[in-house]
Amino acid sequence: MSSEPEFRPHRVVVLALDGLLPFELGIPHRIFGRPKDARGRHLYEVITCSVRPPGPVETDADFAIQVGHGPEALATADTVIVPASYELGPVFEQGTLTDELRAALALVRPGARLASICTGVYVLAAAGYLDGRPATTHWADAEHFRRTFPQVDLDPDVLFIDDGDVLTSAGVAAGIDLCLHMVRRDHGTAVANEVARRTVVPPHRDGGQAQYIERPVPDLRQATTTTARAWALGRLHEPIQLRDMAAQESMSVRTFTRRFREETGVSPGQWLAQQRVERARHLLESTGLSVDRIARDAGFGAAQSMRQHLQAALGVTPTAYRRTFRVTGREDGSLPQDGSLPEDGTHITTART
Repeated sequence: MSSEPEFRPHRVVVLALDGLLPFELGIPHRIFGRPKDARGRHLYEVITCSVRPPGPVETDADFAIQVGHGPEALATADTVIVPASYELGPVFEQGTLTDELRAALALVRPGARLASICTGVYVLAAAGYLDGRPATTHWADAEHFRRTFPQVDLDPDVLFIDDGDVLTSAGVAAGIDLCLHMVRRDHGTAVANEVARRTVVPPHRDGGQAQYIERPVPDLRQATTTTARAWALGRLHEPIQLRDMAAQESMSVRTFTRRFREETGVSPGQWLAQQRVERARHLLESTGLSVDRIARDAGFGAAQSMRQHLQAALGVTPTAYRRTFRVTGREDGSLPQDGSLPEDGTHITTART
């Protein structure tokens, strides 16, 4: 008789509200519908529900969608995701929930993870989930959101914010970044990267929203910093000087630094630190190399430097990060059935990316 616990995929419930954007509604299904364990079993189950009984939900396009679940599905969720809607009414205008939305959210069980895509953050804020906490939304709605919810610590410059049990993302495609981040947090970099490859998107985008506000499309007549970035990624384990990166594009350091920030939203130094943190995360998850060796391979040089960077970026030490994934990631790749954290309380929080 087998003592193996019954397998149950992590249930993601997507709340479809009238006026929703079909693209955003499809993001959770596309990202969470991909990951499987070593036995070929889906690690997530994704369902869509409405605040009303099963039936049609209007979109911002010229078609409606037929939703097969009512609000009672929220009571079964391990993770609840709220995509953007253009018909939030009093939620957007006064920061207050409608009666049916309040009743629906009351069904969410304590301990469930909550996430929003774009202006879906208004729903979480109106429900009080974000009081005194960091959050983000589409840059174009930042000032309105601040006026409506002054109690929320809004950061409009990032693609997403992970505050543990509540996560928020910027506009539209940043929802992909957020969902990939949750897969990475749940099951590690290798699983998230495989989902990204199959979806034909980058597993991790550099910078924040700033790069999209004034220059959404780079001027193709000007030189870019793409070659320099590719050059640096191939030698992260080596010391990399700003002048060496600029030389790859035949630019002065000043011109290169300005162009780099325009394209990525961060400085070359910040970008290098991000890439080295990502390399360290991958090695901590996928190898048994010592912390000292990983620090050298990721380009930090010394273990202490890597500890400081991981602590700043992730809120944990390298040892704690490795232990977290070894504890929460079972051999079959599943998450704890109740969505709980490891017994030692270790938890990964990436507040900024």
